[in-house]
Amino acid sequence: MTALAPSPRRPGLLLRILPPGLYAGRASRVIERSVLAYSRAWLVFLSGVFEPLFYLFAFKIGFGKLVETVTGPGGQQLSYVAFVAPALLASSAMNGAIFDATYAVFFRFRYSRLYDAMLATPIGPLDIAMGEIGWSVLRGGMYSIAFVGVMAAMGLITSAWVLLMPVVALLIAFAFAAVGMTCATFIKSPSQFDYIQLVVMPLFLFSATFYPLSVYPGPLQVVVRVSPLYQGVEVMRGLSTGVVGPELLWHLGYLVALAALGVYGATRRLKKMLLH
Repeated sequence: MTALAPSPRRPGLLLRILPPGLYAGRASRVIERSVLAYSRAWLVFLSGVFEPLFYLFAFKIGFGKLVETVTGPGGQQLSYVAFVAPALLASSAMNGAIFDATYAVFFRFRYSRLYDAMLATPIGPLDIAMGEIGWSVLRGGMYSIAFVGVMAAMGLITSAWVLLMPVVALLIAFAFAAVGMTCATFIKSPSQFDYIQLVVMPLFLFSATFYPLSVYPGPLQVVVRVSPLYQGVEVMRGLSTGVVGPELLWHLGYLVALAALGVYGATRRLKKMLLH
């Protein structure tokens, strides 16, 4: 009998739609390269795990002794640590994604010229964007799982919905990594990273991270409600307490739209700067 030849592998939807020079379906190779690179710098990798944990323990030991309860979603009375912990997880996802997608991308783009070398292979700008963002998401996911484990050990989990918190952390990381990578393509010198911190720090402090939205002045509440980190904080806090309603869909939709906008911007910028 004549052996049957294996049927050719059908290209994915994006490969059929997008131009070959833009996307080659090899984003996983970019992620693999990041995994191999960080395997030699595992101490840097672990630092992202401990940073939010230090915050959590500090609030439990310090503010947790001064503030007994805080009003959480649905009017629930929560301990201060239980109120802050979900927000710290959202903030950790944001900070980790921003770091990977700005500082690291800037160095590879401006100094090591790594992306120029990648484009000399069968890899397109969208592969690079998705690969770098994908690594940030993967890294953030591992951090979030460790953080949720510590929350469980501290007795801060009161709802089965908490199992979805690492998934939401991935979405938060995806959105901020995509936007951060786009911003990194506009930076021309390391000193300009101060502008990124000028945005990230207020987001960290004023996204209802440490205080309920009700304590902010009226005009500032409006600003907080439209900030991207606030969307993640609200979803995380709702899942942590089991207060899940239709309003969470708005917050999730905001993050999905932000992620799509960031991927589009990063791909467009890389294509413009590396292929023209």
